[in-house]
Amino acid sequence: MLPRPGTTQTLARFVAETRWQDIPDTVRHQAKRALLNFFAVAIAGCRTGPVDMALKSLAEFSGGKQATVIGRRERIDALSAAFLNAAGANVFDYCDTHLPTVVHPTAPLAPALFALAELRKVTGPELLLAFILGFEIECRVGGAVSPGHYPKGWHITSTCGVFGAAAGAAKLLELNDQQVVWALGNASTQSSGLCECLGWPAKSVSVGNAARNGLWSALLAEKGFEGPAEPIAGAQGFLAAMGEPPNWAALTDGLGETWEVANNSIKPYPCGFVIHPLLDCALDWRRAHPDDVVERVAIRGNPLLLQRTDRPDVATGRESQVSLQHAVASALVLGKAGLDQFTDACVTNPAVLAMRRKIKVTSDPAISTIAVEMDLGTKDGRKHHVATQAARGSASNPLKDKEIEEKLRTEAKSWRPGHNIQPLIDAVWALDKSGDVSALAAMTVPR
Repeated sequence: MLPRPGTTQTLARFVAETRWQDIPDTVRHQAKRALLNFFAVAIAGCRTGPVDMALKSLAEFSGGKQATVIGRRERIDALSAAFLNAAGANVFDYCDTHLPTVVHPTAPLAPALFALAELRKVTGPELLLAFILGFEIECRVGGAVSPGHYPKGWHITSTCGVFGAAAGAAKLLELNDQQVVWALGNASTQSSGLCECLGWPAKSVSVGNAARNGLWSALLAEKGFEGPAEPIAGAQGFLAAMGEPPNWAALTDGLGETWEVANNSIKPYPCGFVIHPLLDCALDWRRAHPDDVVERVAIRGNPLLLQRTDRPDVATGRESQVSLQHAVASALVLGKAGLDQFTDACVTNPAVLAMRRKIKVTSDPAISTIAVEMDLGTKDGRKHHVATQAARGSASNPLKDKEIEEKLRTEAKSWRPGHNIQPLIDAVWALDKSGDVSALAAMTVPR
């Protein structure tokens, strides 16, 4: 790949020079929606085994109590808090998804910003601006290596999330464009994450590191820790190392005119987003036919659906979150698709296991990643055809604000009955009027 000097500088200048007044109201609102959803999924994940184990490990080496661990009374140093909150937000695959790249943008980005906001005074507009810019950078870098990056085995949320965390933290630190280049350079050499780890606690390591290392990259740059002039598009930079012909248009075209947060999707179900149109169809059909006995299921979906989730034989709840067969089977058998349907107990449910064996799937590149077609054969000999063109939660069929609020309330209540999360909801909607966001993360902790 021939280098393109000035590419990283263009992105860095955009981060350093963009101001709050440059952000359209609709984009500001999308950022608030993403942060509300972040708190919901981070609260859901804060008590899981991977977060517990990581907290015990990191606490042995942490001498500070600088920042909040979402949903928990423990406090820890800011870098470790960024790690833990990113890992917790992504552990259930319940976090938002940028559909053009399948990056989960908020999980590695927001924790870095909230940790920094407990070290330095940050206003609501400053937080939202940094979030929007970090979101833009990670998704544009992701777009430059898509669609080949993810199928090769790179966990794009981690490999590109570190750039978003670095850019967002750099904005909060008010770094100049040269320092932002250094921050992105520090991030580029720490970009890592493998899809082979999906379905296992090990996945959380790279997502947590994306937040931690992105924040650290910006803090290093603030102190003058230098990096290369072209870490992203250099002859041996990130794009060259990834081995994909770069999509240059995705990287810089329309920068500051279009906003990637507008392409964000917020999940109603805790599993890979390519499975969501299947769940819409299966749940809607089951509600309409509660007594019909399903004997066979034929699914047609985008090739990415098969690449990432064609896993008929799973043994754990973690694996089931990236298994289309398990998701559809549990939805048809139980009529639900919540956290309880992606557990070890549900995976071993005899009725769900039997239904998984009845599901066949084929790929069709003409079907989008948010669409699917499904044929169900029932015991009475009838054939039922169901389909959707846009999964619930996608940018084409978004969740309502009230639905995101309810998702947060549900997860807060499941963590601690009686936990009043309304002050946090109100605070997020009012962020553009807030003079200090340092207490925001602490509102997730039950009193």
